[in-house]
Amino acid sequence: MIRYFTLLASFIALTVIPADTANASETITRFEAQASQSGDLVIASVTDLAFMRPLIFAFQQANPGVSVTYIEDTSNSLDASVSSACMGRTFLADLVISSSIAQQVRLVNGGCAREIESSALPSLPDWAQWRGELIGLTYEAAVMVYNKAAFADNGPPRSRFDLIDLMRQSGSLNGRIATYDIEESGVGYLFAFQDSTEASTWGRLIEGFGRNSVATFCCSSDVIDRVADGRAHIGYNVLGSYALSRAENDDRIGVILPNDYTLVLARAGYIPREARNVAAARAFLELALSPQGRAILDGETRLLTPLSGPDALARLSGDDEAAFRPIPLTPALLVSLDQAKRVRFLSQWRKSVTPPMP
Repeated sequence: MIRYFTLLASFIALTVIPADTANASETITRFEAQASQSGDLVIASVTDLAFMRPLIFAFQQANPGVSVTYIEDTSNSLDASVSSACMGRTFLADLVISSSIAQQVRLVNGGCAREIESSALPSLPDWAQWRGELIGLTYEAAVMVYNKAAFADNGPPRSRFDLIDLMRQSGSLNGRIATYDIEESGVGYLFAFQDSTEASTWGRLIEGFGRNSVATFCCSSDVIDRVADGRAHIGYNVLGSYALSRAENDDRIGVILPNDYTLVLARAGYIPREARNVAAARAFLELALSPQGRAILDGETRLLTPLSGPDALARLSGDDEAAFRPIPLTPALLVSLDQAKRVRFLSQWRKSVTPPMP
């Protein structure tokens, strides 16, 4: 489905704004209206454009007079931008979508959002919405990705316990593990913090990362690339949507839903208080949760939706025994953003994961 929509979307006039006119981490793409201009929808997001393009195309099919400006950024940079806009009561975007859901909850609780007023809200599970202002649009697991050739003989680890045992063996994974840089990635930090509260394996896991010289990256795609070409044998806590979509077209990699537990997040969207085109933002969210939108998100993008539930994810992964643990959109997430707790948590991460100087 990605290929189909990408082909059609190529007929849409679009402009990529050069980096010197945007923040260093931003890419800004404009999709021109297909009819007489009647409005502009500005979306700020951390989601790769390739995954959002099908929804943007479908939105413009239904709203041909509306142009779409898509701002793609990293999670921490986007959070800084939207926080600044909220504090200054200035316009940044009509819709903000991010996988860094703790930051999203903080912004909503801080009065930065407005009522979504969507007819789809009653159909969403309670864990995938907050105050009628923040809604979960996707159903994405934190998975392990592995290089199939590296595990051709004995098979890959199926749980954190297996991974810990494997890291204790004689250097088989030394320099061959990749994961998020949790200081740079909001979703990476969220997954790590959730891991630390979910099970007793966290301390042993990050100690094993340190002993095996783990490599850290900003983004899931970087981890997956490293696993695919064999520089890494295991990628830990990768977003399942990116991993499953890539694995279908790259037989070098496999995807594991850890069988001790599998975290699931809902990439969340809200309409900022200073949005200029509230109607278009609401229409985009309505589309995402409509049958048409669910067909797109459940298709080749593999973002899935909270309405698809665990059945779709289990079916795609071929694992019907995974213990899914959705991360609720609630103020409980704010604990991970407490400055004192964050400093202590990152200090523990650095001491365990950063190899000591020789």
